[in-house]
Amino acid sequence: MAYSTIPKSSDYFNTKLWTGNSTNSTAITGVGFQPDLTWIKNRSTTDNHALFDAIRGATYRIASNATTANTQATNSLASFDSDGFTLNDGGDANGNGENIVGWNWKANGAGSSNTDGTINTIATSANTTSGFSISKYAGNGSSGATFGHGIGKTVKMVIVKDLTGTYAWKVWHYAMTAGKTIVLNTNDPEDTDTNRIASANSTTVTTSGTFAVNQSGRDYIAYCFADVQGFSKAGSYTGNGNADGPMIYTGFKPAWILLKRFDSGTLDWNMYDSKRLGYNGGDAPLFANLTNAESNDYGRIDFVSNGFKIRSSNDQVNNDGGKYLYMAFGQPIVSTNGNIATAR
Repeated sequence: MAYSTIPKSSDYFNTKLWTGNSTNSTAITGVGFQPDLTWIKNRSTTDNHALFDAIRGATYRIASNATTANTQATNSLASFDSDGFTLNDGGDANGNGENIVGWNWKANGAGSSNTDGTINTIATSANTTSGFSISKYAGNGSSGATFGHGIGKTVKMVIVKDLTGTYAWKVWHYAMTAGKTIVLNTNDPEDTDTNRIASANSTTVTTSGTFAVNQSGRDYIAYCFADVQGFSKAGSYTGNGNADGPMIYTGFKPAWILLKRFDSGTLDWNMYDSKRLGYNGGDAPLFANLTNAESNDYGRIDFVSNGFKIRSSNDQVNNDGGKYLYMAFGQPIVSTNGNIATAR
């Protein structure tokens, strides 16, 4: 029996590592596609995270660890290219001799307006195969407003940032307590807040309140993620406080994981991938809410063929009784009838 990858991870998500050279027009190739979202972190220094997407434009930067506004940074990412991207000489993405990582997602280019919700988006770039979309919308100041995400599958996680600045990154994840929100740029647990993403379905995302998600006169960017069998999965687990921690089934070997304790405590957004020393013994996570350089002082996880295994009692990943959310991407092997299979 022949098997095919549906979808093939390297067509829709890829991690790229490079050493900076502080030179303009430096081409980073080998991504495998033209990215629509590139998330960069300098592993050697305490520079901010830098997120770039095709809707805001390649040279415009926001930082997951800060509330700062969408700002043009012409010395950082200069363009999205057919097999990667081009950098200029800025230290956050191209510091001389520094180790840098870029996580890349494929959506659908610059996109077009989506009219499914009560807010017509300025642009939505959606990939129905990989379950990922980017939407830019203008707030209308109406609590309960909706906007279309274009994925055509039930969305499990939404990350929204006010592009004018001031307001925090708001995250909604289906595993969280109803009526609560969590913030990407802090280590705070979920909290009650009327200004949040309230829910999502197969067509739209629903806002609650205004301010951080829907204030009139402000623009917002939203990254939406749906589960795709054998490729991406949002979920949750409960820690046991033991070095022999939980085994979390995803249905594929992860290539990238974002995880966070959400019920209590002040714990960080841990980021692991299969290219750095970020898993299986190396275990040097980065943190979406911190500028920290790469470090190996935190919780260990192993990537296995069908998920990930917690190998640490560290509270960052495995507090006894703690509730953790995660979003994972990986490369599966799937049979043509859609069942997880083993390659021959």
